[in-house]
Amino acid sequence: MKALFMVTGRGIGGDAAIALNISKALSKYGLDCEFGLNYGSMGTLFKKNGIEWHETSIPQAGGHAATKSTLIKGGFKTIRAIFDAVKLYRKVKPDVVVGSIGGGAIIGCAAAKIAGIPSVGVVSTPSDAKVSKFTTVIALPESPLFKLQTNNKNVYKSYMPINSEVITGNKENALKLMPEGYDPALPTILLSSGSTLFEKMALAAPKLRDSGIKANIVIIGHPIDVKYREYLETDGILYLGYIDWVRDLYKLADFVIITDDGVMLHEAIACNLPIITLLGVKYGRYHNMGEIFKGAMVESDLNNLDNVVNDFLDNIEKTKTKASGYGEDVLESADKIAKIICDKIKK
Repeated sequence: MKALFMVTGRGIGGDAAIALNISKALSKYGLDCEFGLNYGSMGTLFKKNGIEWHETSIPQAGGHAATKSTLIKGGFKTIRAIFDAVKLYRKVKPDVVVGSIGGGAIIGCAAAKIAGIPSVGVVSTPSDAKVSKFTTVIALPESPLFKLQTNNKNVYKSYMPINSEVITGNKENALKLMPEGYDPALPTILLSSGSTLFEKMALAAPKLRDSGIKANIVIIGHPIDVKYREYLETDGILYLGYIDWVRDLYKLADFVIITDDGVMLHEAIACNLPIITLLGVKYGRYHNMGEIFKGAMVESDLNNLDNVVNDFLDNIEKTKTKASGYGEDVLESADKIAKIICDKIKK
């Protein structure tokens, strides 16, 4: 049997990681997995795993940051993209289509409906939630469907699927890769907004440094704008850029400052890492993950980050204990999703 994933984005961030993590779980059930990415996608995560992909049209409308204007523009592109997807399905002949977030879910599942192929949408935004009207969806914590009490039999709920190997990192490997200036005698604070470095997260690093906190301030991610690197190219900040050894870095970190969304938040939970979520990093979005993972994280604005960090350090063990209570369920999420997809094929 074969599953075809339709994946939003450039193939370097969370949407791609979600698809890859689900595919690894599906492979344990005997499914071969192939992937469709938008024309011209970088596909970095797929390349690192030795995976080739099909090029097709998967337009984006802005996800959580979508406006009425971007949705209208995306709608015109969607019609053509759906028919491109149907052509791809005739070539690949999948037994099930899995649409991964946003445009991937909308295009993937709509085209599957036309082609008469079973589909499952992995959804996370207000726009892709509408796919539940005609097919099975798995609502991730950022989706409005996750908190909604519904009798819709098409809707399942799950934490984000992560690679269970994330907890197997090696602290010694991370130590070998740390740049000059890292002090192993000091605690390590890891800052990240995912594969892409946004401005507010970049500004958080010098703010922490200037607060006088005695710690290694480590920040990762490819800057969405090259000028953001200027904030980080100063003493007291260790900027690593885009790396593929995050699991090792998790073992070195004492706590993380990350965004209120995404795969990385779930990975930190699985690693029992205390979390501060920095608010308003990505276009002002707010997902209230503190309500989903009660007690496992605290929130902070950029303006009062230094004060929040000091208070956080006084209660860090309590926060770590709370995080550990969610870890097992998060680690099992990819397998849970894989079973739902397999059941869809059998129906």
